[in-house]
Amino acid sequence: MALRAALFDLDGTVVENAYDWPRIKAELGTGGIPILTYLHGLSEPARSRQWAILERHEAEQTERSTLRPGMDELLAFLKERKVGRALVTNNSERNVGLLIARFRLSFDVVLSRASGLWKPSGAPLREALRRLGASPAEGCVIGDTRFDVLAARDAGIPRVFLLGTPPAGEAEAGVEIVADTASLKARLEALTG
Repeated sequence: MALRAALFDLDGTVVENAYDWPRIKAELGTGGIPILTYLHGLSEPARSRQWAILERHEAEQTERSTLRPGMDELLAFLKERKVGRALVTNNSERNVGLLIARFRLSFDVVLSRASGLWKPSGAPLREALRRLGASPAEGCVIGDTRFDVLAARDAGIPRVFLLGTPPAGEAEAGVEIVADTASLKARLEALTG
């Protein structure tokens, strides 16, 4: 089936940054629970204190983020091919807005954690597909971590591209590791041609 929707992760995918997730999880004391699930399960005042820690780390990384080389060309290529472009991230709406403005990015749909939907659930990806008018079979997920793979699986999206060199063991059926945006563009050309 032809590609009609490309769903992008933000951190580590569209922009490059250096989150130290193990250290952040240890500082928050998540005990192995995904960060957003953990934070939403806390009661006050601990909840506000822990959110402030996460938001401090996010603000630092937002300030240091750089646009992944070739990303603006890749997004322009998808627009030219009439492939819907969605940004689906667990980051805050504020940080997403800052990065979109700084790098002059354009997406058809933007979903942050403010939507109440976050990965590794497939719910935010399903919502992005709904807004783009595409089925899971017509979509692909472009990310950099296992959360992106899990969310795609949960949403029924068969194609996942992981940019860079994700941790070992990520390769599985329907998951392709691509070194850079030029390699990804070549793969997407084949799917949109």
